[in-house]
Amino acid sequence: MRAYRRLRVRLPQRHRNKLGDVLKGGVQPVRVVLRALTLLQLHDAKTASQVAANVRLTSKAVREIGRRYQDGGLDRALYDRPRPGAAPFLTPAQRKQIVAMVCSGPPEGFARWTVRLIAEEAVKRKLVPGVGRETIRILLQHDDLQPWREKNVVRRRARPGVYREDGGRAGSI
Repeated sequence: MRAYRRLRVRLPQRHRNKLGDVLKGGVQPVRVVLRALTLLQLHDAKTASQVAANVRLTSKAVREIGRRYQDGGLDRALYDRPRPGAAPFLTPAQRKQIVAMVCSGPPEGFARWTVRLIAEEAVKRKLVPGVGRETIRILLQHDDLQPWREKNVVRRRARPGVYREDGGRAGSI
């Protein structure tokens, strides 16, 4: 087993006050609260294993929080760095062009738009270099479009005083 050197964390008063505000404040992410508790207990000269048992983290996680405080300060210890995430596949201009295409009539020989047809037509019309069905499905779902649906039956409500074709009065028994 590897022997770790003792982690010493000394928090200045302003950092202890900020940690107290985090703990007293309203709703906070659980990660932030656990990290604040960890730093306060490390400041009280508890070992990483004691702190880990108290806050139900691993000793490795406790040491990492302490090192992040020493290397980057309080904000670095409490909060994660922003993650870049994946770039959107379609640009806003491409999204608008595809939606406009779907809002127009379907191509010659087709009764209505389908997700597969939209993907094929978007590539054929060179709106996008390539696009999958799932990307199109999510785009349509986001804009609440359902071009494959068509109304098959339109019924008019019978109004009082209007007679039905069978001679009976609408709304009467």
